[in-house]
Amino acid sequence: MIDPATVSRILDTADIVDVVSDFVSLKKRGANWIGLCPFHNDRRPSFYVSRAKGICKCFSCGQGGSAVNFVMLHEQMTYVEALRYLAKKYHIEIQERELTDEEQQARTEREAMLVLNEWACQFFERQLWETTEGQEIGLSYFRHRGFTDATIRKFRLGYSPDNRNTLYNEAIKQGYNRELLLKLGLCKDDNHGGGFDFYRGRVMFPIFNVAGSVIAFGGRTLKKDEKAKYFNSPDSIIYNKSSSTMYGLFQAKRAIARDNKCFIVEGYADVISMHQAGFENVIASSGTALTEGHIHLLHRFTQNVTELFDGDEAGIKAAMRGIDMLLKAGMNIKVLLLPAGEDPDSYAQSHSSSEVEQYIKEHESDFIDFKTTILLKDATSDPIKRAQAVTDVVKSISVIPDPITRSIYAKECATRFEIQEEVLLREIQKNIRKSRDEEFNKAQREQRRAQDEIESSDTTVNVPAPEKVKSITDKQTIKQEQDIIKYLVKYGMCYFCDTAPDENGQQHPLTVAEYVRQELSFDQIEFSVPAFTSIYNIVNETTEKFYSDYSAIEAKFTQKANEDYKQRLAQLDPIGLNAAEIEKKEKDILSDVNKMLIQELNNYRMSYLEKLLCSHPDDDVRNVSYNLVSEKNQLSKIYTQNGPIATDFDRLLTIIPKAIYNLKNAIVEKKISHLMEQINSNKDSSLELMKQLQQLYQIRKELSGYIGDRVVTP
Repeated sequence: MIDPATVSRILDTADIVDVVSDFVSLKKRGANWIGLCPFHNDRRPSFYVSRAKGICKCFSCGQGGSAVNFVMLHEQMTYVEALRYLAKKYHIEIQERELTDEEQQARTEREAMLVLNEWACQFFERQLWETTEGQEIGLSYFRHRGFTDATIRKFRLGYSPDNRNTLYNEAIKQGYNRELLLKLGLCKDDNHGGGFDFYRGRVMFPIFNVAGSVIAFGGRTLKKDEKAKYFNSPDSIIYNKSSSTMYGLFQAKRAIARDNKCFIVEGYADVISMHQAGFENVIASSGTALTEGHIHLLHRFTQNVTELFDGDEAGIKAAMRGIDMLLKAGMNIKVLLLPAGEDPDSYAQSHSSSEVEQYIKEHESDFIDFKTTILLKDATSDPIKRAQAVTDVVKSISVIPDPITRSIYAKECATRFEIQEEVLLREIQKNIRKSRDEEFNKAQREQRRAQDEIESSDTTVNVPAPEKVKSITDKQTIKQEQDIIKYLVKYGMCYFCDTAPDENGQQHPLTVAEYVRQELSFDQIEFSVPAFTSIYNIVNETTEKFYSDYSAIEAKFTQKANEDYKQRLAQLDPIGLNAAEIEKKEKDILSDVNKMLIQELNNYRMSYLEKLLCSHPDDDVRNVSYNLVSEKNQLSKIYTQNGPIATDFDRLLTIIPKAIYNLKNAIVEKKISHLMEQINSNKDSSLELMKQLQQLYQIRKELSGYIGDRVVTP
């Protein structure tokens, strides 16, 4: 288990923009960064990343969180796995203790699968490099294919020995779980309580997820009498060949982001040879046809795609299949067919990098040129085939989401087929309307199915409520609780006011969290949502540690401010200034330095709980906290040009008490509602209940004075 000090160091070091940029192409927008959401099919950027807050959020699907939460969601990791990933990324040595037997048993199946796959990958590598059989068969094959040793190691290629159960016996000897060996497809059941190796006698191609973990394998036979050329891992909770990854994406992701473009090829060898030739932005769909899942994955990194296939009939069909899917996702598509008899592997091996680059420049064409050329190849004098070709191209143009792009392609298509542009535009609109009707009908069906869930939604933030909210008074109470928790997460450790003088006449600074605790404890108010209670308790338990941390950071910032003050004084040029002017400039410098010091300390106070809670191990605490603090919009320059605008931080003395009184009022209203129900149903005890009701009315009246005559009623 990772010790708390190491966890703190990881969280302090991780830069949310840096972490997200490994998976999503981000652009600066104001104080934030923005990109396409990696968690849904996002065609317009809706994924915001705030370095100041240390969180990210999609304002379309709602996913996001801290750096830890983002890695957990994106890579389907546990909290501890995500911490290890970040520690590895920032070269932080993890201090940990040995797991107990109970903790070892509590490891999830997914964690165990990743560990086992990594072990298997190392096993195949050792067999390739360190055994006679591996060198003579596997390594010789790879070298014969033209792969250099550096390339073989880069893609971690390996070899599975041609024995019945070498891997199985070694895995069991090392203590790995037999059931996981079978689930991952590394071994097969021998029906006698044992197992045999699935990939025996094959060269191995490990498949990685975007983070670099081994999630599957592809094994190629070297025997001519084998029926199946390739064996691939079965789908599992860590691998889905239709959507979870694309072969080579881990090795290609930085080049794709750098060049803002990628090439899609068919096979493992195609990817490896192209990388070796210097084209590192090349990936493959893991031996399956291109799917929407693959496109969604790819869309995170670039919108510019070139399909690079063989020039034979099979290659043409493969290119045609993916065109409409890529267009519908808003991709900019080009197609490149290689000369007859060539594939990317052979072409990259037989030509220099400059020759490959030149061929790409000369033969890369957009989809409409490619499609019309193929479809009109045998339809020059056949009007029916020409009409079918036009219809096919128009359907492809119709799925393009951007209207300007559609219009440009329609014009090119009209010129190419010698048809009036208006005719094509009408047909395109007809296809679009048909598609929208189908999508609308589908959405209606889904909406009807989800109606019950939507109606039972209890707050604006997805919080795990203790039970279904039954009345508007319950909803109002939770809404007021949510406001208080939001202010605690954002400003809990900020200075609020001084305490009343003690018996020695001394006053002490009071934080927002301490003030809220005093107010709620006085009336014995508890939160109705478990996640809110957890956050509230964590905040209270953290106060003592905060003061310790704050003392150290205050001393550090003060020392830095003093050094800055001295440095700026040394740079002050007194020539031509009288004593009064020099004194004024010194005061101005001191004032600027003090303002910066106060701002840094305030920023530390504001970010202290945000960082802690948005990266907390508890899923509910983490998710609720980041939802409460994430904000998409910032004030425009139009609103700030006449001076600073008061923020919530500037109005803490007003908004915090008001939030507490609103909660108290909501609780009173809830009690009034319950009493009214009892009075109406129980006439015998109505006198006593009426007295209680009058007391509640009086409390509500007093609260209205604090709130400003704004009484929250159901």
